[in-house]
Amino acid sequence: MTRRVVLLFLAAFLLIGGAGQAQAAGYRYWSFWDRDGGSWTYATQGPSLTRPSDGDVQGFRFSVSENSDDAAQPRGTADFASICARTPAEDGSKRVALVLDFGTASDAPSGENPPAPRTACARVSPDATTADALAAVAGPLRYDTNALLCAITGYPKAGCGDQVSGKEQPAATAKTQDDDGPSVGLYAGIALVAVLAGAATWQARRRRNATD
Repeated sequence: MTRRVVLLFLAAFLLIGGAGQAQAAGYRYWSFWDRDGGSWTYATQGPSLTRPSDGDVQGFRFSVSENSDDAAQPRGTADFASICARTPAEDGSKRVALVLDFGTASDAPSGENPPAPRTACARVSPDATTADALAAVAGPLRYDTNALLCAITGYPKAGCGDQVSGKEQPAATAKTQDDDGPSVGLYAGIALVAVLAGAATWQARRRRNATD
């Protein structure tokens, strides 16, 4: 096998390894959820655009995930009657039940510990957004320049939607990505190795024939 073929083999294996690492990337952020009956639904609008009705239940979960398909849902009680039991209805206002899940230790940025999950009932004006309700009961909030929610009650202290390498991701998230199957780059790398193997075999046979 020539030196050139050896180098091509090495490049192919690096391609396979790089594809696996790229596939494992995720993001650490607050996801926003609507309670639909007995289950959570990933919100289609951000909290600053959503205008909940009186009696709605909405949730926030801090976690590491690749996208909305594998995002972790809020944990804990999500019943409006129990969350807002001590907040009676009043004319000229609405009540929104909020479930705040700060995630697990494996979701937390380095050096930080997540607060315990909790619920809150926000009484706000009829035209208030979810962001208004959240600010009323869970400040301070932190947003980035694109209005992305970065922190609730000051958690986390820094960062906003930061990319997380595969080594830092929680095991459950990494498993979800593994279940998605190999990436296109991985298949391309395998195909390249197969082609190079054939080329190496052809060269070896050519040399043998030349010496016969």
